[in-house]
Amino acid sequence: MSASNARQVSRFAAEMVAAAATLCIGAGIVVGASEYGTGWADAGPEPGAFPFYVGIVIVAASLGNAVQALRQRRAGAAFADAKQLTRIAAFFVPMSIFVLACVFAGFYVSTVLYLLLVMRFHGKYGWLRSALVAVGTSAFFFAVLELWFKVPLLKGPLEAALGIH
Repeated sequence: MSASNARQVSRFAAEMVAAAATLCIGAGIVVGASEYGTGWADAGPEPGAFPFYVGIVIVAASLGNAVQALRQRRAGAAFADAKQLTRIAAFFVPMSIFVLACVFAGFYVSTVLYLLLVMRFHGKYGWLRSALVAVGTSAFFFAVLELWFKVPLLKGPLEAALGIH
């Protein structure tokens, strides 16, 4: 194995990881939907019916992707090298932290922090422009989702302190 191959992720590995991840998502949807009923009631389909079948389709597609990857496996076919993986991680890691932060700090505070830091460090924008866009975007989401459409999103301690629930 050459030095360049040692620092690559194979296409087969990437396809199998993607198939496993989507299979887990689909299985989670199936299990979650099953808690709400997936059959037919007097008033029509139960609340979990549509998500249940969507989950089944996702599981089936994931299995199909895994089978296809196994059939078309080619030795040495590269998915990404170390530089490309670093670029992927530069997107994926902050987004994962954002999702986790939403649970503890709420959606709006996390949105401000995510946009502020990503614009500043990845986009190389100035602090003022980054802050204005971050706060403006979060305020826009609040107005549209919470006030106009009445869709409550995750709230954190700051929103509770400000009396926003």
